[in-house]
Amino acid sequence: MSDRSYDHDIIATGVMVHGIRLHQDVLAQRKIDSDFADSLQEKVDACIALDIEQETLKALLKEKTAEAVAKREEMRKQAAEARKIIKMDIAQALWREFGIEDKR
Repeated sequence: MSDRSYDHDIIATGVMVHGIRLHQDVLAQRKIDSDFADSLQEKVDACIALDIEQETLKALLKEKTAEAVAKREEMRKQAAEARKIIKMDIAQALWREFGIEDKR
């Protein structure tokens, strides 16, 4: 497993593609030619696009998590209000019908 970061790998590979293009004449005899460079550049571009998409999804997830936490808090407050009223107005023997397990 590599200890280099994802961004470092993308940048380093992009630099490599540039170097391959500059020295194609020497590397072509080992089948590292313009097709190879094009293929590698496509992978770099795909990694960049996927990284952007992933970061966008992470941001969206944070937004949705905050939304869910806020909605849960609203739900808890409303349920607590209902619980107080139920406990005051309904006989203790019937509390279980409301999901209340408390004793006075």
